[in-house]
Amino acid sequence: MNIEKLFNKASEKGITDIQIYLSDKTHLSIEIFEGDIDKYEISDTSSLIIRGIYNNKMGTFVTEVLDDEIIDEVIDTIIASAKEIDSLDDAIIYEGDKEYKKLDDIFNEDLEKLDVKKKIQTLKDMDKFLHEYDERMSVVETMYSENTNKVVLKNSKGLDLENVANSAYMGGSVIVKDETDQRVGFDVLISNDFNDFDIKKIAQGIADDALAALGAKPVPSDAYEIVFSNGALATLFSAFQNIFSADAVQKNTSLLKGKLDQKIGSDLVTIVDDPFMKKSARSRSFDDEGVATAYKELIKDGVLKTYLHNLVTAKKDGVSSTGNGFGGSVSAVNLKMESGSSKLDDMIQSMEEGIFITDVQGAHAGANAVSGDFSLQAMGYYVKNGKKVRPVALITVAGNFIDMLKDITMVGNDGKLSYYGVTTPSVKIKSMPVSGS
Repeated sequence: MNIEKLFNKASEKGITDIQIYLSDKTHLSIEIFEGDIDKYEISDTSSLIIRGIYNNKMGTFVTEVLDDEIIDEVIDTIIASAKEIDSLDDAIIYEGDKEYKKLDDIFNEDLEKLDVKKKIQTLKDMDKFLHEYDERMSVVETMYSENTNKVVLKNSKGLDLENVANSAYMGGSVIVKDETDQRVGFDVLISNDFNDFDIKKIAQGIADDALAALGAKPVPSDAYEIVFSNGALATLFSAFQNIFSADAVQKNTSLLKGKLDQKIGSDLVTIVDDPFMKKSARSRSFDDEGVATAYKELIKDGVLKTYLHNLVTAKKDGVSSTGNGFGGSVSAVNLKMESGSSKLDDMIQSMEEGIFITDVQGAHAGANAVSGDFSLQAMGYYVKNGKKVRPVALITVAGNFIDMLKDITMVGNDGKLSYYGVTTPSVKIKSMPVSGS
């Protein structure tokens, strides 16, 4: 599409400012089930979002067709949709920032160029390793997913930006069985460097976790010391990541409303939004509105420092946008709880009587982002005098998100980027109620 022609015609029709947002995504997905290729999928998708201001209201047109022939239709639709807008929020097309961080390490060309046959063979090698690892291995599935995200943003105020990032994840799931029990293991590793995928290490972790859980039973209901693994904590955090959105705060749907500059966690808790994180396909130098992204501490040493803003929420609060306007709303780019100095083994050994939780389920159904309360099914290990005694399942761990942050006594050095796009370390909690037998 001839962008200059679009902008000129829009101006002639009374559209004061106009912006295009082009998203190109390439996706590769491979799954090996019981040694055979079960899924091989390649997809390329492009979408163009065109926004224009007409009579101080924002009109929008979304298309996958990028031809000049639709320019008149685009302009007419933007004007028509702007006339239907009832919102009192100001329509804003951003003029841009003086500087945007140059990100040279979020796109790895070698990953994209690597022969897909090698990716398939690596998955098959992992499958073989898992099948041969233990006779109790019943079902094995290995998987690889690769994404490349290219974003182009241009507007009539002279903004012209581009961002390209890629990453992949590799992992697997297994079902293990013995005479009396059956358990599932799952994990993935995320990176944009294929050399990071140590298939034996990934597979061994998946297999060992599943095998160790055989025979798991509930514990008596009580209050226990708790250690969340990095993966379990990521699942819990994924249900609460929207609480940092100023949009949620302004709509009274965030438990953080009215808590700026207040202590909401222990001194060990620092949570950041890192849009420049290496090896993440989500990393960006600008948001969907053209505002430069920035590394920001949301919680610093337990104190809530800022909310995340787009242009509209920032204007309402009389502050600057934090560069977190995405998809017409507000969200973090790469939400991360900073790692601490403790080893996971040391956290477990510090418990007199507690539960090491390796997995939680039902986070989005069992968590309330307004009150902060959660009640989640969990599994892991019963720990006595610093030693894992036996596997635990069919338990429910309950608490409040802020209370949990305040009760963190140790933070692990094992931060890991999760399947949910959240990076978390393992943490130890002073005490939490557990429902079991």
